[in-house]
Order: sequence, then structure tokens, then C-alpha cells
Amino acid sequence: MPSASTGAPVTAGAAASAPVTASVPTATATATATADSRMAPGGPGYRRMSFALFLAGVATFALLYSTQALLPLVSSDFGVSASEASWTVSAATGGLALFVLPMSALSERFGRRTLMTASLAVAVTVGLLVPFAPSIGALVVLRAVQGAALAGLPASATAYLAEEVRPKALITAIGLFVAGNSVGGMSGRVITGWVAQEWGWRVAVGTIGLIAVGCAVAFRMLLPAPRHFTRGSLRPRVLARTVRDHLANPLLCRLYAIGALFMMVFGGVYTVIGYRLAEAPFSLPQGIVGSVFLVYLVGTVSASTAGRLAGRLGRRGSLYVAGATTTAGLLLSLAGSLALVLLGLVLITAGFFAGHAVASSSVSHTAKTGRAQASALYQSAYYIGSSAGSTLGAVAFHAGGWAGTVAMGLFAVLGVVSITLFGSRAARTAARRAPVPAH
Repeated sequence: MPSASTGAPVTAGAAASAPVTASVPTATATATATADSRMAPGGPGYRRMSFALFLAGVATFALLYSTQALLPLVSSDFGVSASEASWTVSAATGGLALFVLPMSALSERFGRRTLMTASLAVAVTVGLLVPFAPSIGALVVLRAVQGAALAGLPASATAYLAEEVRPKALITAIGLFVAGNSVGGMSGRVITGWVAQEWGWRVAVGTIGLIAVGCAVAFRMLLPAPRHFTRGSLRPRVLARTVRDHLANPLLCRLYAIGALFMMVFGGVYTVIGYRLAEAPFSLPQGIVGSVFLVYLVGTVSASTAGRLAGRLGRRGSLYVAGATTTAGLLLSLAGSLALVLLGLVLITAGFFAGHAVASSSVSHTAKTGRAQASALYQSAYYIGSSAGSTLGAVAFHAGGWAGTVAMGLFAVLGVVSITLFGSRAARTAARRAPVPAH
């Protein structure tokens, strides 16, 4: 995927219209100074920023998927099927997918940090109400509201990083945010598994809500104030034009599709895996089933090292490796051995998080204007993929067992590889048609 500048918007103020003299910086000098003032590894504020967004990622994924490891218990408590219980996950991710674009527009007007803080505040408040849901319908509604609130985090976070971090450090910085997602997803599922085994699913999701409160407070205290944010417009016409321009970009559209397909695999596998492990021949208790999500630690490593992988293989090469790794994991998970199933989950997780980190950072790298909207469209596609994967994975499991879920995942990975291959051929064709500069 071709590189593109991710330079933050630069405004020169009054100096932009003044005559260029020895005492007035040129536009180039101003842009260079602005770029140099962004955060970089080892520089002022970078560590605080990284940890703050890491905590935001932890809270987001812990809340978003807080019921996923508990679906068998939710099914039993409310007397519903696996596909019906899966809506407690799909409603949250679907709410996020629907609201991420409007939230990104609000972040252009009110600021990334302000919107992320407000989103976390609402989400953790709803999280403390979820344990008291009297019915499956009420639980699904609360989860949808929680997902809509969390929509302010993903796109705003990546836009914040694109504006405040130097371009060469962008993949690494976004990888750390994605690593926070993986830690949140892991800890949420492991903690809920063990707590639910002793006290039930309601106490388990309440515990996650309290943990998310702590993460939200620390996030707000640690995140540095933005220095390169330029206030945008809330006019619907401006937003519609920005969205139309992004959707007209073939590279961005391919990245959106890749994110959605990777998440279909991941959402489907982790929605259903609890049912498979709780049934024969494994028959694992709820605490052990929840502990399986420790595999997420692999995602933390693969996401945070995605930058180095892309540096060696290029962005498309990294996506091919991520797809191949995910495919190998899906096939291994068909085995009747618990050890091989766990190894399959390791590979699926590593492939997914690497692919997601590369694709999401490529969106921020490619979009030259309207970065929040570009990231929002990616996140919308990504969580639509999650909702579709959760629902289709459960339906496939009901129809054909684990093999049905794996078949759904393999079909999605085939889509990733096909889109990436098409992009590679399109890039080669464009390169051959490019005019040769005269010497």
C-alpha cells in the first residue's frame, strides 16, 4: 500500500499572509517546525500519551465484549439460545458501528480528548447499570447504548495519534493502542469467567464496569492536551463531502473491507468458543473457559510489533502473513485435542491483531484530510464485521458445529487475501502507467 503523508493540519495564522522576509518564517519552515514538535518515542509526553490511550483501549474492549465469555450463563439465566444471547455482543458492536461516524464529526468540532473523555464517562455509567438488566431485551438495549457511547473512542484516538505523533512512529503508536484493546478484551473475559463461576454473570459484568471507571479516570489525568488539533466544521454538507471523498478512494475502501473481514473471523470465533469448550469432549468449567482468553496476550505482542513487520515486508506483505497465520489457526482449531485448539486460537489472535494494526494505521497514513472521518469509516466497517461475525458465527455453530464457524472464518480470510492481491496488482498497473520523468 503506498505511503502517504500523515502530517497534521498546519495553520500559520497571520504569518501566512505576511510577506516572506528574513524575520518571518516561510510556510515550509513553519510546517517543519510543527512536524518536529510532535511526540516521538523517548520524547516529552510520549510515554504518558501511550499509557493513557493504552488504558482507553483496555476500557473500550473490556466493556464492549464484557458479556462474550459469559454467553452460556446468559443463555441459561434467560432461557435463550446461543444465537439470541450473542445479540448482547452484536448490539454493542453494532451501536458502535452506527455511531462512530457522527462521533468523529463531534470530535472535529469539540476536540479528540474532550470527546474521548465524554464517551468513556457515559459508557462506564451504563456499564454499572448492565448487571441489573431484568430481561434479555433490556440487556441488549443497554449494551447497544454502551456501544454507541464507546463509538467516540476508536476514531478519535487514531485521529489524535495522527495529529500528535510523528509519522514514522504512527504504526507503533497505534499498535500500542490496539495492544490496549487486546489487554482489555483478555482481562475482561478472564476476570468475568472466574468471577462468574463464583458469583454469577451479573457480578462479573459489574466488576468490569468498576475496572473501566478506574481506567477512565486515569486516562483523563494522563492524556496530554492536543497541540496540533484544528477545529473543524459540524456542517452536514462538509461532513458528507468528506465521507464521499473517502469512499471514492479505492485504497481506503479496500482497507475498510479488510478490517471488516478480519473482525468477522475474530468476532465469530470468540463468540462461539465458550460454547465449544463448555461442551463435550472438553466440558471445561466457566473459570477455565474465561482463562482461555489469556490468548489475547499474543495479540498484545503482535499488534505492538506490527510496525516492525510492516517495515520488513511492507504493508501488503504484512497482510498476507496475517491472513496466512489466521488461516492456519482456524484449521488447527478443528482438532479434537485441547492443546491444538488453544494453539489455533493463538494463531488466529496473532494474525487478527497484526492485520488490524496494519490496516488501521494504513488508513491514518493514507488520509490527508478528514482523518477522524477516515478512521471512523474504518471503525464502522470493523465493528459491522464484528457484529456480523458474532451473529453469523453463532448461526453457523448452531447449524454445523465448530466446523461451520471455521468455514465462515476461512471464507472471510479468503476475502482479505483476494482484496490485498487486487491492491497489489492495481499498484503495479499504476506504476507501469506512470509517466517516466524526463532527464
